[in-house]
Amino acid sequence: MAGMVQEGESSSVTSSPLQYFSLMSLSPGLGSPYPWLRELKSEERGLCLIQLLLNCAGHVAAGNIENANVGLEHISHLASPDGDTMQRIAAYFTEALADRMLKGWPGLHKALNSTKISSISEEILVQRLFFELCPFLKLAYVITNQAIIEAMEGEKMVHIIDLNSFEPAQWINLLQALSARPEGPPHLRITGIHDQKEVLDQMALRLTEEAEKLDVPFQFNPIVSKIENLDVESLRVKTGEALAISSVLQLHCLLASNNEILRRNLASKIPNAVHLQRVLQMNPRALGDFLEADLLSVYGPSSGSVSPPSPLPLTISPKMGSFLTSLWGLSPKLMVVTEQESNNNGPTLMERVTEALYFYAALFDCLESTVTRASIERQKVEKMLFGEEIKNIIACEGSERKERHEKLEKWIPRLEMAGFGRVPFSYQVMLQARRLLQSYRYDNYRIKEENGGLIICWQDRPLYSVSAWRFRRYE
Repeated sequence: MAGMVQEGESSSVTSSPLQYFSLMSLSPGLGSPYPWLRELKSEERGLCLIQLLLNCAGHVAAGNIENANVGLEHISHLASPDGDTMQRIAAYFTEALADRMLKGWPGLHKALNSTKISSISEEILVQRLFFELCPFLKLAYVITNQAIIEAMEGEKMVHIIDLNSFEPAQWINLLQALSARPEGPPHLRITGIHDQKEVLDQMALRLTEEAEKLDVPFQFNPIVSKIENLDVESLRVKTGEALAISSVLQLHCLLASNNEILRRNLASKIPNAVHLQRVLQMNPRALGDFLEADLLSVYGPSSGSVSPPSPLPLTISPKMGSFLTSLWGLSPKLMVVTEQESNNNGPTLMERVTEALYFYAALFDCLESTVTRASIERQKVEKMLFGEEIKNIIACEGSERKERHEKLEKWIPRLEMAGFGRVPFSYQVMLQARRLLQSYRYDNYRIKEENGGLIICWQDRPLYSVSAWRFRRYE
C-alpha cells in the first residue's frame, strides 16, 4: 500500500515537496497569474507556490491587506485541494491566511462562518481515518502498550488514564496482551477522557465486550471533559493501584494560555493598556509580532529568529504547570507522552507559517504515497484534520490557538520541572514498533532514538515524538 503511485506520475518519494525548501530562489515577479504558470512542471509549480505563500504571509503579518489579497489571487491559479501535494497544501494555507485577514472584520468573519456545522460524528470519523491511513497513531499505541506491559509486570491492579479516549483498538490490543500473562491478567481499570459522551459510551461497550471474551477483570470509568477543564480529583485513583497515563497529542493544547499571559503582562507595562487591547482586537496581525518586538527590547538581539531564554516558556503557563503537577501528584508508575515533533508555537506568524509548511508538507506527502488523489477518505483527513490544524496555527491567537506543537527538546525540561523522570524504552519496545512498520509495509517511515525518546519520521523528517516518564520524588 505504501508504494502506491498514480499512473503517469512520479513517486512522491523522489519528487517530494520537502525537497522544494532547499531550492527557493525565485524572483517576486513569478506571482503574476499568466497562462504559462499552469504549464509549469510539478516541481516548478511547487517552488512557485512556496514563494507565493511566504510572500503572501509576509503581507498578512505586516497588515498589508491589499497586497495579501493580490497574493491570494495569484496562488488561487495554482493551488487545488485535489491536485498534487503542494497544490493541496497551498489550498489550505491560503484558506488559513484568508481567515486570519477576515478576523480583522469580526462582523464579516462571523457572518461567513455562522452556518458552519461541526458534526461530532464527522470529527471522530476523520480521526479514525487518520489512524487507518497513516501509521503514526498505530505506532504511538504500540509503543505505549509495550511500555505499560513492561512497567506493570507482576502488578495485580492496574489503572490507566487515557487523556484522549476515542480509539478502542489501542486498549483491545492491551487487553489481549494482559490476558496472556503467565501470572494471569491484572484487574484493569481504564479512565477514559473525552468531551463527547457518545464516544466514551462506544469505548465502554467495545472494551467491556472484549474483556469479557478474554476473561479479564475490567472496569471503564468515563469522564466527559476537555483536557483543559479536567478535574484531576475526578480520576479517582485508588490506593494500591499501579497507575499509567497515556497522553496522545493532548498536552500541547495546555500551552494556549502563554500569549494571553504575555498580553496581560505587556498591557500592564505600557501607559495606555486600553489602546493595546483595541489594536490587538482590530488588527489581523499576529500578537506574536508585537511580542517579538517587546521581547527584543527586554532580552536584546539574538542570531536568527528572536526568542526568549529557554526558561521563559516553562514558567509562564500556569495551566500547563498546574496540570502536570496534578498528574505528578497521582504518583504514576508510567506516563507515555506522544506529541507532534514540530515548532508550530512560534511567537510570530512568519515563524509558524514556515515551520507549518515544512511539517504539513511531510504529512501530505505521506498520504500522496499511500492513497489515490481521488480518495474521499484522503480528502476528509486533509480538509477536516490537517486543514483545521493549519487554520488554527495560522489564523488564531491567544486562547483560541490550541495547536501549539513543540518538539521533545522543549517537553523534556517542562516535564522534569514538574517532577517527572525519564524512562528509557526497552529494545522490545523498538522491536514491536519496527515490526508494525514491516507488517503494514510502511517502507518510507523510520523510527529513531533521540533525547531519550522515540522519534517517528517520514523519510528523514521527524514528525512525532513518544517519550516515557515516571513519578520522581523531589530530593
